[in-house]
Amino acid sequence: MGSFSIWHWLIVLVIVMLVFGTKKLRNVGQDLGGAVKGFKDGMKEAGTVDKQEEGPPPQVGGQTIDVEAKEKTKS
Repeated sequence: MGSFSIWHWLIVLVIVMLVFGTKKLRNVGQDLGGAVKGFKDGMKEAGTVDKQEEGPPPQVGGQTIDVEAKEKTKS
């Protein structure tokens, strides 16, 4: 009782084609391929955005404001 032989897979493929039809299977394949392509494009874009953001942080103007925080009391 190991894996299925090639004949089992061919019979399953024929039954699936009879049930769903070749047109519907082709549409499912195209949709799946488009989703994979979109995912790959998204990963490439995310990689380029990360590389652009790795630069040094921007410098803030040269003025420092010194403040003292006071505790707020209830009246």
